[in-house]
Amino acid sequence: MSHPYIRIRGARQNNLKNLSIDIPTGELVVVTGPSGSGKSSLVFDTLYAEGQRRYVETFSPYARQFLDRMDKPQVDAIEGVPPAIAIDQTNQVRTSRSTVGTMTELNDHLKLLFARCASLYCHKCGVKVVRDTPATIAAAIRERAAKAADPRLAVQVAIAIPANFSEEEIRAALQAQGYTRVEPDPAKPASLIVTVDRFRAGNVEESRLQEALEAALRLGSGRLQIEAGSASPDNPTPHSPLPTPQLWRFSADFHCAECDIHYADPTPAHFSFNSAVGACEACRGFGRVIGVDAGLVIPDESRSLKDGAIKPWQTESYRECYDDLAKHAKLKGVALDVAWRDLPEEHRQWVFEGDPRWKSWEQSGTRYWYGVRHFFDWLETKAYKMHIRVLLSRYRAYTPCKTCGGARLKMEPLLWRVGTQSPVPGPQSLTSHALPPRRHAHARSRFPGAARRESARGDAVAD
Repeated sequence: MSHPYIRIRGARQNNLKNLSIDIPTGELVVVTGPSGSGKSSLVFDTLYAEGQRRYVETFSPYARQFLDRMDKPQVDAIEGVPPAIAIDQTNQVRTSRSTVGTMTELNDHLKLLFARCASLYCHKCGVKVVRDTPATIAAAIRERAAKAADPRLAVQVAIAIPANFSEEEIRAALQAQGYTRVEPDPAKPASLIVTVDRFRAGNVEESRLQEALEAALRLGSGRLQIEAGSASPDNPTPHSPLPTPQLWRFSADFHCAECDIHYADPTPAHFSFNSAVGACEACRGFGRVIGVDAGLVIPDESRSLKDGAIKPWQTESYRECYDDLAKHAKLKGVALDVAWRDLPEEHRQWVFEGDPRWKSWEQSGTRYWYGVRHFFDWLETKAYKMHIRVLLSRYRAYTPCKTCGGARLKMEPLLWRVGTQSPVPGPQSLTSHALPPRRHAHARSRFPGAARRESARGDAVAD
């Protein structure tokens, strides 16, 4: 598929010598060359200057006086140039969160776009979440009823019984308002189901339907349910069983009625990784975390566990960790003389994650295999010592955040979509080559043999 081109003819800016060139759009184009060959003259002083100049010319004369205007470059003709954005290499990047979007302030417009125009999709069922109104609920009821052969419908509201009121008091208050059909909620204790109205969608008047829905939304604080097929057939017989009731749930808030999950109203801050409101709590908006790198822990996958595949356990200080592994591997059936790359995925996961029955150092100790991950968690509790910090630094690396998948935002902002309802990409699955982010261990007991190892500082940091 051919792309349109930006056509430059007779460029003579600075040291350019009557240059003519076609640059494709929609692609990443890199301009390279030795110093003084005219790269900046072509990209910044010619292409960017003309694109910016034409963009500024679209504003009114009053607005142009407040904008920086660039001189027309020395060129015969430029065709197909769009509005341009230039990021100079001298720009100071203030934080490691800075991106092209933040430096050009495009992120501000994108945040506003998502806050005003995006659609929300439930993270559990994937259905679009919208604010229901009596009009939209009525349209949905008529559509569903037509597909279900027009069953009898009951507009219902679930009422929770407050702790300081009895069920009789709530029933009396509802009857005083004219609601006589009140039944216990079979799905929730201390809750009542109030029937507001019953009818068939095919012959009910629109005014009656709207009035029933408005009353139900007021009584249910913006939530209601429609029970379809709740009544007997028109001509019941002993051989005509009652239809199984179906519940159609609706909500007037940002609330998934089917999953009973409430979502907050969107604001631009929800879509900013520089704000505590929207930034992922695990990586704090950086998209990556520093943790133990499995590639550094096992640098040579051709080695077996017996030949020293786990590098930090080859020192005398942590030799007994391998002894624990050998003891439990024999019971588990994990081969110690097979290359690490040839071990089954289940066995490699067991080596890193430990036995599922292992809970903590206080409860389990070394009765169950604790795994490489919990070994490094234990080291984290000793990180106030210099030699432990040096040891940990040798096996740390930045890895994509497992919570947000590198997206930098919390889960809820990632559920909003503009023009698509594609599922949210979940965190990457754990493999034997990528350990999960480190977390502070809750253990406070000393690792077996810790007293002897802590005194041997030289051995602790030796490879």
